[in-house]
Amino acid sequence: MPNSATPTHCPYCALQCGMNLTPQQDGGVAVVERPDFPVNKGALCGKGRTAPAVLSSSVRLTTPLVRSGGTLVPATWDEALDRIAEGLARTRTEHGPDACGVFGGGGLTNEKAYSLGKFARIVLGTSQIDYNGRFCMSSAAAAGIKAFGLDRGLPFPLEDIPKTGCVILVGSNLAETMPPSLRYFTELRENGGTLIVIDPRRTRTAEQADLHLAPRPGTDLALALGLLHLVVAEGRVDEEYVQERTVGWEDARAAAMAHWPEYVERITGVSVPQLREAVRLFCEPEHAMVLTARGPEQQSKGTDTVGAWINLCLATGRAGRPLSGYGCLTGQGNGQGGREHGQKADQLPGYRKLDDPAARRHVAEVWDVDPDSLPGPGRSAYELLDALGTDIRALLLMASNPIVSAPRAAHIEERIRSLDFLAVCDVVLSETAALADVVLPVTQWAEETGTTTNLEGRVILRRQAITPPEGIRSDLEVMHELAARLGTEPGMEKKFPTDPEEVFEELRRASAGGPADYSGITYPRLIEENGVFWPCPATAAGPGSSDSADDSEDASLDVPADDDPAQDDDLATAVHPGTPRLFLDRFATPDGRARFAPVSYRAVAEEPDDEYPVLLTTGRVVAQYQSGAQTRRVDELNAAAPGPFVELHPRLAARLGAAEGDPVAVVSRRGRAVAPARITTGIRPDTVFMPFHWPGEGRANTLTNPALDPTSRMPEFKACAVRVEAVKS
Repeated sequence: MPNSATPTHCPYCALQCGMNLTPQQDGGVAVVERPDFPVNKGALCGKGRTAPAVLSSSVRLTTPLVRSGGTLVPATWDEALDRIAEGLARTRTEHGPDACGVFGGGGLTNEKAYSLGKFARIVLGTSQIDYNGRFCMSSAAAAGIKAFGLDRGLPFPLEDIPKTGCVILVGSNLAETMPPSLRYFTELRENGGTLIVIDPRRTRTAEQADLHLAPRPGTDLALALGLLHLVVAEGRVDEEYVQERTVGWEDARAAAMAHWPEYVERITGVSVPQLREAVRLFCEPEHAMVLTARGPEQQSKGTDTVGAWINLCLATGRAGRPLSGYGCLTGQGNGQGGREHGQKADQLPGYRKLDDPAARRHVAEVWDVDPDSLPGPGRSAYELLDALGTDIRALLLMASNPIVSAPRAAHIEERIRSLDFLAVCDVVLSETAALADVVLPVTQWAEETGTTTNLEGRVILRRQAITPPEGIRSDLEVMHELAARLGTEPGMEKKFPTDPEEVFEELRRASAGGPADYSGITYPRLIEENGVFWPCPATAAGPGSSDSADDSEDASLDVPADDDPAQDDDLATAVHPGTPRLFLDRFATPDGRARFAPVSYRAVAEEPDDEYPVLLTTGRVVAQYQSGAQTRRVDELNAAAPGPFVELHPRLAARLGAAEGDPVAVVSRRGRAVAPARITTGIRPDTVFMPFHWPGEGRANTLTNPALDPTSRMPEFKACAVRVEAVKS
């Protein structure tokens, strides 16, 4: 164990805040500020400060478990691995390779995500792999690719936000979901800029805004179109920019002009004067940004909704210019990197498309397999989970808890229970792991080394600070051992190294020349430079550098040639500095121009009616994270957020006869959840809110609608029809 502080990163959200870990006499670690990391400059939220609590043997898994007589009992590693291999091999033999499913997580390191996609495709031979990041920002990714030819959460670093003139923040409560980021918006306002927050609730974030718009859930698309209508009507279009740097404006303009302000007011509940004020605040400064999060994205029309917000940026000349543009605030710790390197059903490493013959040839050569042997695209996350027990008979699941986090969760729980075989790798016994046939205890963030990619596209290195307890293995070791048992050729396990740096070196080769090119990134560079922004080709003149070189004032990532840690690498002959800012010269489309999206408003998949007259929306609270599998095991966090609640307006509470703290039931077409009432004027009277971190009777995702966006396959978490009932004692 090191006897000095180890610089590393938080295991939770996509900020990937820097922290130092110092060893303690009991063998654990304590979190100490790390002010040198530019994203958080030492600041941490409660989740980051208390992250070492989950390392304790009192809350984490410490030995493999196998099911015997209906109960999970301790087992040896060989027994557990053999049981998994037997279950998957039997399923593959009896039902074919696509009867084996693989489900990953947005918290896995790049090395693990890369290896898991490779394992599914060349060991199991299955197309049925996806991950919970599909529930995070897939709609923004799809819209970004359509508009710009490339998806990276933020095309600029967070440090640009305080320097712009106006930010429209759509559907993000970052004061609770990623608190250290709030300082960027505080600095924005201190510098004279303005913040517009769009959210049906008056959240902690909305309280910081110069203008808060509270639309009805699921109407963000109409709101964006109404703002664009006003931009046109008021003569605020940047005609020169539109002509020089975009295509498709006429169709997008025509669609927007059908959404006149009074019509949008009726749909959204946002008044015409507020719409006009938002346009004024956004258009008057020289620079402005639109940032979206799960609010507009987790909808059955999420791709179109994000496309409409991108249209607003393009029409006003904001995208691809310094201190301006559209960006998405990624949620999960490695939600960005997790989809770039092969966990998604339709992608290969480097953000390559699985159905692209050239991409298949490139990756197959790195993997030393026949391109024709690679399966095609599979099901998206919800569709994969929905097929469990029928088309998919066995599942290998890593770092995810879909029984709590998936929409229509009671149905997904039934599907998981119907499997012939379930194996789970996790650090704690989650609600999903408790149903498994085999559970493997794996290493955590402080016990292993690996890279993640934060919401800026900054690839960073988490470093091992402590030795894991005896009997704990890494996910890389698990895949190595399973490849030895399941491989269709001798020595298959050699294709699955257990050393993360060795895996990353292969990832570099597999990503080379792809949209998410990591080939110029090395572990030494990540240490020396505090992270490197992709795309970063192996050489300064390599693929991607011509259209994404950063000519801005920030040269902080330049590395002198005589001090280049990658000079001896066989991939690198000259150092590419990385790409903090995208699209300044051209967009990543064939002609270098951005594409407008000709979109029109459509309603949520499930509108309120007489039986279900209220809309439910869901989200997070500051003291818990995602399904809560880890944070619910931390006493300090549970004291701050002990359980679920239903947030409702006083008028709705009065109709129910419910007082603060009274149990109320929220009922949808999919089920019923019960939690205490939290009464506030900070929510619309036609809307209720529930956080989704808890299982049991307060499980919010029992209620949510799995209606899917036709492009991104994102479920509609953010709006479904419900009724609210008082619970009689």
